Amino acid sequence: MSTPQGRLAQPWIQLAIGVVCMACVANLQYGWTLFVNPIDMKYHWGREAIQVAFTLFVLIETWLIPVEGYLVDRFGPRWVVLGGSVLVTCAWALNSVADSLPLLYVGAALGGIGTGCVYGTCVGNALKWFSSRRGLAAGITAAGFGAGAAITVVPISNMIKASGYEHAFMFFGLLQGAIVFLMAWGLVEAPHQAPGTAKAKVNQSARSYAPAEVLRNPVFWVLYVMFVLVASGGLMMAASVAPIAKDFRIDTVPVSILFLSGAALPLALSADRVLDGLGRPMFGWLSDQIGRENTMALAFCIGAGALFALSRVGSEPINFVILSALYFGVFGEIYSLFPATQGDTFGSRFAASNAGILYTAKGTAALMVPLAAYVAKHYGWSSVFTVAMCFNVVAAGLALFVLKPMRARHLAASRLPSESSVEEARPLAASNA
Repeated sequence: MSTPQGRLAQPWIQLAIGVVCMACVANLQYGWTLFVNPIDMKYHWGREAIQVAFTLFVLIETWLIPVEGYLVDRFGPRWVVLGGSVLVTCAWALNSVADSLPLLYVGAALGGIGTGCVYGTCVGNALKWFSSRRGLAAGITAAGFGAGAAITVVPISNMIKASGYEHAFMFFGLLQGAIVFLMAWGLVEAPHQAPGTAKAKVNQSARSYAPAEVLRNPVFWVLYVMFVLVASGGLMMAASVAPIAKDFRIDTVPVSILFLSGAALPLALSADRVLDGLGRPMFGWLSDQIGRENTMALAFCIGAGALFALSRVGSEPINFVILSALYFGVFGEIYSLFPATQGDTFGSRFAASNAGILYTAKGTAALMVPLAAYVAKHYGWSSVFTVAMCFNVVAAGLALFVLKPMRARHLAASRLPSESSVEEARPLAASNA
């Protein structure tokens, strides 16, 4: 394993490269909602069938990340992201010509593999370069994925209206894939002790745990269940913002908020992505200060409140824009808090592999997206919002009353590292907020 050399081998430069790469693959998830109705209008396959493509994308993106994380830990980040850029480009190009559901699903599968290569690599790389500030680093990296779509939501929407969704798929696929391909050449592997690493404020494991050990640890499975609960509501919202607005009959209604104005749907999508992006580093930084579990409980409770309000007053255009943005502002933090918590709990050496295993929870949660479309069709969107709200409340309780004491016991037990992990040992911080 070679030592990083050159001017690019600096933590903040590596973080910036990761953010750009993440932003360029975000639209396969967050821009998907713009394509659902146009595809259905052309082929009349039905929203439920079309949303299966979204579920396949998320399942494959997440469930293959452990493999991609292993490749990163074994061979470094550059080649994995290069491969991901090619697959993402092919996925968008295939979506532009897909004239059957099986072909659409193949495009989703390719996109899932490619996006997973980029996402898992960039998050894992950030955890390694910033071992003392994992919350902030994971949050900034994940912000690229959350806010990256904000820049392109309006251009994609306009291109779909002007030239058709097929042209939008092809153009943005080629553009964004090329950017990721070029940026990948700047990625380098972090040394065991990254430059400028300082003592963390939160407790961290005194040794690194291999993936097989992590899978036998109850702390991991509590994290996994919490991730599934919160991600279920967020993925449902991400895939369904446009259908929700259309069913509420507010998608084209003009809305003015402060200095911004426009139709409710594109304005909501832009606001969602901006708040989602801002929330990830903000809550990541906050968790570095007050503790992971405390920050989780705070964010999950705010999210539950936003979902409750959406179920009651979300059919008003201005309420829909504000409340959906508030919800995404506290939802995206799971992509900074959970990787950071995993890194603190199980160490740095296998951070990419372990974060990838935990990230499969997102794939499990994606199974709820077609189910949400079915429930909405028969019982209304308020029922979907209520279920997601309950999931958030349960997750908040688990964070404070189950995860927090379990992690404290685990970290205390890790104070004496095994002989095979001595080289990975690092002192614990003085206290865990």
